[in-house]
Amino acid sequence: MTLDKQSELREIIRGCCENQPRSQSLLYKELYRLAMNTAMRYSRDEDDAANIVTAGFVKMFRNIKAFDAGKGTIHGWLKKIIINEALDFLKVRQKFSRYEEVDETTPGIADSGMTEKLGATELLELTRMLPVTTQTIFNMYVIEGYTHREIAGMLGISDGTSKWHLNQARKFLQREITNLSGA
Repeated sequence: MTLDKQSELREIIRGCCENQPRSQSLLYKELYRLAMNTAMRYSRDEDDAANIVTAGFVKMFRNIKAFDAGKGTIHGWLKKIIINEALDFLKVRQKFSRYEEVDETTPGIADSGMTEKLGATELLELTRMLPVTTQTIFNMYVIEGYTHREIAGMLGISDGTSKWHLNQARKFLQREITNLSGA
């Protein structure tokens, strides 16, 4: 990010601290894509992701005065808020279970006739086929970089349960990717 962009962003954040609607709109436009991409990894559809994003921005604007640029970027701060909102959303919808079976009979993407090379969109589709807890733990560990201990604390499960879900996700994804490549 250029120095001009950084100072412009600091000015927008200052305006948000003063509850200026124009600054809030500018910050929303700047961060929306990051927020939506993050929320989509934890939701089953765009409507759920949009609800997560909305709740995340409301929380961010309510607490913007607590943002400390010395501890990180506004992007990282919002991403953490969105992840926490997604986890809260999932906890309300479904209790995280110790173990959920990955349905071995669920038709895979390979069954849909897709022959293109596996990309981010296809990987997202594959992860959405996982049970909610397994998908969430995969995202938190692989994409967000949380440790099993951190995941366990956030979800109220054991480290071992977190590891089990990650292992199940990896097995499922490896099998589906193998099916896609025709190996």
